[in-house]
Parts: sequence; C-alpha cells; structure tokens
Amino acid sequence: MAHEHQHDHHEEGEVRSSLVRIIAAAFLLVAAVLVEKRFNLSTWQLLVVYLVPYLVAGFGTLREAAESLVKGDALDEDFLMSIATLGALGIGFLPGAEPQFTEAVFVMLFFQIGELFEHIAEGRSRRSIAHLMEIRPDTANIEREGAVEQVRCETVSVGDVIVVRPGERVPVDGVVLEGRSSLDTSALSGESVPRSVVPGDGILSGCVNIAGVLRVRVTREFGESTASKILELVEHASDSKSRSENFITRFARIYTPIVVAAALLLAVVPPLFGGQFSVWLYRALMFLVVSCPCALVLSVPLTFFGGIGAASRKGILVKGSNYLEALSRLHTVVFDKTGTLTQGVFEVTAVHPEIIEERELLHLAAHVERFSTHPIAASLRAAYPEEDADGCRVEAVEEISGQGVRAVVNGRTVCVGNSKMMDAAGAGWHACHKTGTTVHVSMDGEYMGHIIISDKIKSDAAGAIQALKAEGVQRTVMLTGDGEAIASAVAKELAIDSCYAGLMPDGKVSKVEELLAGMPHGRRLAFVGDGINDAPVLARADIGIAMGGLGSDAAIDAADVVLMDDKPSKVADSVKIARRTIRIARENTWFAIGVKLLVLALAATGVATMWMAVFADVGVTVLAVLNAMRALATHHRLQ
Repeated sequence: MAHEHQHDHHEEGEVRSSLVRIIAAAFLLVAAVLVEKRFNLSTWQLLVVYLVPYLVAGFGTLREAAESLVKGDALDEDFLMSIATLGALGIGFLPGAEPQFTEAVFVMLFFQIGELFEHIAEGRSRRSIAHLMEIRPDTANIEREGAVEQVRCETVSVGDVIVVRPGERVPVDGVVLEGRSSLDTSALSGESVPRSVVPGDGILSGCVNIAGVLRVRVTREFGESTASKILELVEHASDSKSRSENFITRFARIYTPIVVAAALLLAVVPPLFGGQFSVWLYRALMFLVVSCPCALVLSVPLTFFGGIGAASRKGILVKGSNYLEALSRLHTVVFDKTGTLTQGVFEVTAVHPEIIEERELLHLAAHVERFSTHPIAASLRAAYPEEDADGCRVEAVEEISGQGVRAVVNGRTVCVGNSKMMDAAGAGWHACHKTGTTVHVSMDGEYMGHIIISDKIKSDAAGAIQALKAEGVQRTVMLTGDGEAIASAVAKELAIDSCYAGLMPDGKVSKVEELLAGMPHGRRLAFVGDGINDAPVLARADIGIAMGGLGSDAAIDAADVVLMDDKPSKVADSVKIARRTIRIARENTWFAIGVKLLVLALAATGVATMWMAVFADVGVTVLAVLNAMRALATHHRLQ
C-alpha cells in the first residue's frame, strides 16, 4: 500500500509538472507573437524567439522521439509529432515560403495538452482499480500466549486466532469463534447493506468490521485469502486483450507507415512536376500531424480498462477485456441450479399435519433428527430451535439407510423419513403435490403428517432471467443433478427457457458442448455456477461465470468472470457493462478514423490548415479519451 501511495504522489507530481510546462509555454508563445508584431526581426531571429516556448512545451517529446529512433521504433506519435513540428519550424527558410513558427509551437503545445488529458484519464482509471488495494490490510492482531500483538499478515498461519476490532478490515479469511457484529462487504460485493455474523459464520478478508470485537480462527493464509485473490485477478485483468484492442494495435502498425510513406510522396512527387516544394512540404507535414494514431491506441484500451473498473465496483471481477467483448455478444446463458439460482440451503417450506398441530409435528421431527448431520435434519432442527431445551427424552435413535430415522421420544416410537419408512411402520401416508423433498412422520404406527423441505430460490433469480432477456440474451438454460420434478418447477417459476435434470458433472459438460455446437456464428455461451463440480463446465463454456462469495476455489479459478456477492442478477449487470464498453470503443474507433481520413483528404488537396490537422490529432484524441471515461462511470447507471 505504501508503494501505491508513492505511485499516486509521483503521478500527481507528473501532472502538475506537465501543467506548469503547458502554462509557461502558452505565456511564452503569447510573448513571442507580441515580439514578432512589435519588432521587425529576421527569420533566424524569429526562430530563436519561438524556440523558447517550443522547447519548454516539447523537450520531453523530442527526447522520447530520439529514444524511439535509437530503439528502432521510429513511427510512434512522439517521433511523428517531432518531425512535423521541426519541419514547420524550418519551412520558412525555403524560397518563397511563409514562416510557420506559430503553428509549429501551437501543434506541440496542443499535443502536450492532449498528453495531459490522456495522463489524467489513465490515472483516474488506474485509481478506480487501485481503490481495491485498500481491501487488503498490511497487519493483523494475533493472539499468542494470552496476549494480542500486531504482526504482518504474511506471518499469519491457518489455525491461528486473530482479533478484529470495530472499524478494522478483516485481514484474512476465517471463521468467527466469539463475538457478534455486522460487516461492511461493499468493497467485495458492491453492496451497501451490512451482513450480520455470529459464532460459526465464515468471514472474508476485505470486509470491514462495523460493531463488536470478533475472535476469528484463520482458515486461509494471506496469499490465498479472498482479498489477495481479488487483487491478483484485477491486476492481471488487462493481460488478456480483446479483439478490438488487437485490431487497433495491428491497424496502427499498418496505417502509420502507409501514411508516412504517403506524406513523403506528397512532399517529393508534385514538385517534380512543377509544384512549389514549400507548399507540398507543408501539406506533407500536416499529413504527419494527422497520421498519429494515438486517439485509437490510447482511447480503446482505456475504454476497456474503464469497463473493468466499473464492473469491479459492482462486485463483478472480469479477468480480461477479451471476456468483456465476449459478454457483449452473449446469446445463451446456462445456469447451474443449487447455489446459483437457489440458495443451496434446505429449509422447511410447508407443514401438513394430520391429527396434531403444526408445531407438534415439527417438534417430533426435530427430536428424532437431533443427532443427524444430514442437511435435511439440520433444516428440521432449524424449524424447531427449542428442540434441545424442552425436556423431552429421546432414546434408541436408529438411522435406517434409504428410509430415514427412527427413535423413541418420551416412550413412543417416532419414525421420520420417506414413504418406504411409512410402509415399514404400517402408517398410511398421503402423497404431497408441492415441489420439494417430502418428510413423513408417524408415531406408534399412526400417520402424523408430512413436512416439505426445499432449496429456496434466490430473491433476485427471477429478475435476473428477465434482465438477461431485456439485454438481448436469446436463450436461458438450467442444468442440475436434481430430479425432473424439482428442476421443472424451478425452471417454470423463473421462466427459464429449458432445463435438463439428473446430470452428473460430465453430463453438464456434454450438454454445454451440445449447446455450443448449435450456437449462431459470432455469438457466445456463458455458464454460471458455484460448486467444485462446476469447474469443468466453467472452463468449457465461452465465458465461465462463478459465484465468488460462496463458490469453491476450483470454480473461481476456472471462471472468466467472478460475482462476489453470489447474486445471479449481476450476470445481467455484467452484460450491460460489457455492451456499453464495446459501444464506446466502437464510437471512438469510427470517430477517430473518420475525422482523420477526412482531414487527410483535405490536406492532400490543400484545403486543410495546420489548425485542422491539430484538431484531427490532438482534438480527436482528447474527445475520444473523454468519451472513454464514460465506460468508467457505467456503475452509476446500473442501480
């Protein structure tokens, strides 16, 4: 973090220095113009006067051009601008030519203004990403031999106990041992609503402890904790370039030499057929000014960087700009069910007693399932939390494989399980038409009723499907290992186009491959999942989107996009950000190419002036960079 602050100070110093040079050069240029108007100086004397503001504004550019020439990379914007302005300074010494000193200094001055805008814009984009560095603290409070001491996070090991005080950021992932509090998770998920934690809850590094003191047992080392992984993802997000960025790079490599050759021919060929050399040299110099591709080379990557920054602020981590481009061309989104569209936690959703009260039915089931570790047993105990404090005597607990659990509760035999257990107990059970797992209860062979347990659908799941369709996604699909009845009910409730049930992990991969084979040309398929068994299909899809809050490490590593708050609605947000980013990049591309080609044509025919050439280069660059910054502001429009 200290390094980051030093970088920020260095960056601010560079901006201030550039601004001072520009202002000084502007004043010196005004002074040079006044001297030219007031005194009748020779061309050589005027050159000396104008060289002062020229060198103040452009010394850095001339130095960069010289270094590029030494390295053999002569056709960059610094070299082109240096040749064009030096040529403009020298053109007045040709027979019959008018001096262009003012234009030469103005071109260099405006080039520096454009560079300043680019530097400020890049700094803003970098800071939008760099704010994430704050989520990873440098130190942790560790308990050792009864005392609490502050140590560097890298020295904390799995199993250590740390103390997180109110206002402090959680340094590493862990499980709460003591204390109750609320956590601000906005740095990870983009959500402002605090999350309550109690003993037994897992907490992630990067969250801020709002209220009470927490004792936490460390479950992951510093380098493997959530905050560190997020930073690693974001820091490497720009490594994978999109097709648009690659196109711009290739375009600049081809376009710039062609324009330079055209400028050379424009300066040499017409004078051979009687044209005035100074006139055609001036047009050739304008060609060089216009030809700088910096508007494209800078604004398009900056647009993608801004899009990734906007996504990160929404709790969406995109591992590369190529995935932003793929998201913008999304045709089909395939969802895993459990933990992705549903919460992955079983709970009682309906109670149907026969001859006793609802509460009594839950009471019996919770007693019998007292010692079971099955998720269904946990949900029954959660529905009747007073089970272990009501004084009932539970004996002879027996788990019967494939059927359920039988126990003696206050001297009466209670069976809790499926229909096979009811048949074995001689209890006449009733079928249930509600979706979910049916748990039947009998007492001394008499049917007491049944309880429905199901995996609850996430609150924003239905809205997520609607939002995707509103964004132009043509098809939504759900894959699950659950039975057909449960899968169909969930798909119907969420208005998912099609679902496939009873699939093992390899079956999910096969189904995704089948869907990929039928994908229209140029369109993309995304798979959204959270479990370790989703890693193969996440890697196989065009875009793998993992639930990062509760998802497994394998799923997050295999994914291309990570949603930090496990909300399926963020899939639509990521598509919206991606499409907006691509639209801005295309606007910049066509605007820059269009203006440059127009001014190049006007320069060749003698209609354009050096001022038009300056606008075609610096003006277009500034406008393109300002437009690119809109991508960074995307998160404000997604509420």
